[in-house]
Amino acid sequence: MLARRPDTGLADYAEAIEKDPALTLRLLSLANSSFYSRGSFESLSCREAVPRLGLETTLAVVMSFALARGEFQGLDRFWQRAIIAALAARHLAGRLCPEEAGTLFTAALLQDIGILALLALNETDYTRISTSSEGHDALVAAEHDLYGCDHAAIGAWLSDRWGLPGHLVRGIASSHGTPDSAAPAALCLRLSGPIADAWLSDSPARALFRLLHRFETLSEVLPVSLASLLEEVQQSLPDMAKLLDVDAPPLYDNQSLLAEAQQHLYRHALSLSARLDAQEADLKALQLRQTELELSARCDDLTGLASRAWLEAQLEQRFRLCSEQGRTLSVVFIDLDHFKRLNDRYGHMVGDRVLETFAAVLQAAVREGDLAARYGGEEFVVVLPDERAEGAMAMAARLSQALARRPMAHVEGEPIHVSVSIGIACFDDAEFCSARELIDAADQSMYRVKRGGRGGTAMFGAER
Repeated sequence: MLARRPDTGLADYAEAIEKDPALTLRLLSLANSSFYSRGSFESLSCREAVPRLGLETTLAVVMSFALARGEFQGLDRFWQRAIIAALAARHLAGRLCPEEAGTLFTAALLQDIGILALLALNETDYTRISTSSEGHDALVAAEHDLYGCDHAAIGAWLSDRWGLPGHLVRGIASSHGTPDSAAPAALCLRLSGPIADAWLSDSPARALFRLLHRFETLSEVLPVSLASLLEEVQQSLPDMAKLLDVDAPPLYDNQSLLAEAQQHLYRHALSLSARLDAQEADLKALQLRQTELELSARCDDLTGLASRAWLEAQLEQRFRLCSEQGRTLSVVFIDLDHFKRLNDRYGHMVGDRVLETFAAVLQAAVREGDLAARYGGEEFVVVLPDERAEGAMAMAARLSQALARRPMAHVEGEPIHVSVSIGIACFDDAEFCSARELIDAADQSMYRVKRGGRGGTAMFGAER
């Protein structure tokens, strides 16, 4: 209740704490440690220890000591994580935000205080999820499943109820966020937990390699090496563990560990590079396949000319341009005469050879920018952008002359010539409402030639 009263002074806290001998001894040990001792004078009472520690640290110790009175499983590991995190946060803050080093030390020490509250609330259930969770992130996920929130949120709520300063409450609440692009103080706090987890891991070198990668990612905003951080934490750990009456965390040959971690990072980089190369190769193969599929969709397999679907899509675009910009175009519809009779007499292989040769002759008869397509069976369509009926008639004449000169196939030495019936429709010939109507008009003109005996050319509207 003292912490929630605005007029409470340090002397009031000291007087209240002196009633608990065990807590008084804890505060005196901490006040006289190398962390807080500022001279040769030793604090001999709570009234001397509390001002030296400051309000935040005093409240943190009181709060932690009160919650830790129970004989819960795994408390040594809890406090080991807490002191490693607190030392790491202070070391990082010394480089990034020195004025906040003390506050961050306290916030990091208390960031998992919600775990003690959850143990006190329901030791059986919480011990079950904490022992079955592999790592701190997994524990947080399990807490959300069981309680709908995590121990950071619970610790912040409890800290607020106990009257800790608002910035400490907010620090505890956000301590488990991602460190990427965080403000300096939040970055120190959010890195402290993963550093402690790596230290206490069953495979510290493998865990440290992930930290190395994170430090490299944050190198522009984090002017401190992981090696120097680990060395400073290790130097302070024994004294801090003794102060809090906790079994000291394991000490390592940090240089060897980091060298091994660097090898893990190097192998990881090589593996990642190999995966990226494989993915890039897969992507290129996929793009090539996509290009092949697009070309296949655009082209007729037999003749190599445009497919019907591609021609209709292109004609739609051209038709809109003509409507919007006052331009023109012509459509030429071509049908090979007596093709069924040719197939029946010589067989489909000869028929296919005729279609292939005709496609080559047709492609030679059109200009660059025109689009020739196999429309179906022995039917072909040519789109002539920006060409009026007279230009389309000239193209039809070139095609007919070329067919007269060149046989489409030879069977037993005999040349096979074909003639064609051609219908032409121009955008300017009528008020066409769609590209479909324009093709139909050219088709109708072609059938007029068929009915008139084949082997000729007709223009839409010429009969009127």
